This record gives sequence, C-alpha cells and structure tokens, in this order.
Amino acid sequence: MNRSIQTALIVTLVLALQACRYLGGEEGMFRDRGGDYLEAQVLPQMEVPNELDSYTLDQLYVIPERLFTASDTFDEIPMPQPIATRRREGVIIQSLNNRRWIVIDATPGQVWPLVRDYWTSLQIVLDFEDPSSGIMETAWVEVDNDQEKRHKYRIMIEPGLHSGYSEIYVLHLENLRSDPIPLVVPWPDDSNSPDLEQQVMRSVSQYLADRNDVYQASSASLLAGSIQAESKANILENESGEQFLQLKVDYDRAWVQIRQALESAQISIVDSNRDQSFFNVRFAGILEEEDSPGFIGRLFGAGEEVDALPELGFSVRLLETDSAINVVAEALDSSDDSLQLMVELLQAINDNLG
Repeated sequence: MNRSIQTALIVTLVLALQACRYLGGEEGMFRDRGGDYLEAQVLPQMEVPNELDSYTLDQLYVIPERLFTASDTFDEIPMPQPIATRRREGVIIQSLNNRRWIVIDATPGQVWPLVRDYWTSLQIVLDFEDPSSGIMETAWVEVDNDQEKRHKYRIMIEPGLHSGYSEIYVLHLENLRSDPIPLVVPWPDDSNSPDLEQQVMRSVSQYLADRNDVYQASSASLLAGSIQAESKANILENESGEQFLQLKVDYDRAWVQIRQALESAQISIVDSNRDQSFFNVRFAGILEEEDSPGFIGRLFGAGEEVDALPELGFSVRLLETDSAINVVAEALDSSDDSLQLMVELLQAINDNLG
C-alpha cells in the first residue's frame, strides 16, 4: 500500500513538472514574452485601394531611425538636488511692535490666487489688484452691521526671508458713511482698527491652512510669481569681494531676527548692544553631519576622543541703509581660519532666520 502511494506521488510530481513546463516554459502557453519585441519585424505599410478612404490608418508607434545619440554617457549617475531640510510647512502669524503678518512656506505666486479665492468665498469684490506688486484692495464693505462706518481692507503679499516663503500683511481703513467716498483712498500707515485687522488676518490664515493645494504649482499666478525672486534675506558681495547678509526689513525686526538666528544656531552671544548695533559672539564653524560620529563610533566612545574645535571671537554688526539692513561679520581674534569662519557665520545666521 505504501509502495502504491509512493508511486502515485512520483507520477503526480512528474506530471506537475511537465505541466509547469507546458504552461510556463520557453514553449509554454504562458511563457515570458517580455523580450519578443527584440525579434519583431517591420512589415510594409498597408496599401489601401484608391477607391477607399485611408485617413483612419496612421503610424501609432513610430520607431526612430537612430536610437543612440552622440552625447557622452555619464561617468556617474547624477544625484537629485537635495530637499531643503530646514523647511517648516505651515501658516503662522508673527508679531513685532504691534505689527502682525502671516508667514507661509509657499511662493507669492501660489498664495495670490488663494487669497483672491478667500474674498470670492465671502462675496467681497476687489476694487484694485496688482499681482506684480502683490497688492489687492477690497471694495467698501459693512462689518458687524456697523451702520455708522464703512470699511476697506488692503492685502499685501511680499516675499519671505527666504525663497519659497511669503509674508501677508493686512491693513484696515474706515470712515464715516456720511462722508463722501474718496476718489483717492488715503491708506494709513497703521490700521484704523487693530482688532478688525487681526480678525481678518486670523480668518485668512485659517483659510490658507485649510487649503491642501497651497503648495501646488498648478495653482500659481504667473504675474505674482515675479515677486518670489526678491527674497528679503540674501548673502551678497561688496566691491572688495567680502560677503555680507542683506535684510530688506526695518531695523527693529532685523535686530530681533539676528538674535533669534544666533540663538537657534546655538552660537554663544558674549555681548550685545542694540544702540551700537552689534553682537559679540564665539563661533567655531558649521558642524557638518559627517563630522559627528555615527552609532558604532559613539558605541565605542569615538565621540569622546574628538577635541572640540577652538572658538574664535567675532563681531556681528548691523549697518542701516536707506533700503535695507546689511549684516557684516568682523573677526576679533587673529587666525588663519578667520576669513572662512566669517563666511560660515553669516551662512549660519541666514540658515536660521525664522
């Protein structure tokens, strides 16, 4: 009985192998046809008699005559561009000296159509809009059933400190309904009602935060896109070839931003004087990721044997001009590495501007 079962199993296994070869082998029913195109023949084009129409016939898959170009092949596969690691997605409201603005990590070209959609959703007409300058103004509107005053809002979309970011400002204007509507709108420097300004700012920021397509390039405005090339923070060179950080903000904001950037970069501030516009710091250079020991190195104490780089003294000065604040670094200690460290210091400040 056991021999019969054994024989049956062997026969079954042989038949199964034959079936697999029949189904999936080179001559099988379900063989791999992935390379058949290599043996395909080019057949002559079908000829249609003259008395019949031939407009429905066309070459659907045209085979190019030359499949290779004369360009040189890559010695190494080019790596993709790295994604910005310090990017913070979201919509936040910042304030300084009773002034508020929205910061969003999207370009002005992406933000512009969404802000227009915001007013459209409220059925508020825009009296003026200039996407190239990032300014839109609403018509006179009624707020909270106010029968005494009429109200108007101005939205200003500006580039952020870094490329790919935007800042949104709201300005509120009001006047009496009994007064004639002015032909030229006298916009104030500050909102007539900070509360109404803040109310609209919170509403706009919430609207933008709820929009999932705010980061999609397909929803960007081409006209407003010209604003994004004018970032407010840029590292430039003077006529002598020395680098400096230019901030297109007022002095109060520049001072706060520089201090926050130094603290965020964990750069020691030894002394500072706002009236004299300087920070004295200790700086040893930007620590690259590959400079720190890995897991195995830390496991065997490799990090403990590495001596910390010596810190040098630098003075970070804010120089106020007519249109911007120029931030320069000056070495307080003499060293062969001072010039390179000054460049890295400015880069560290720029990278940590928030």
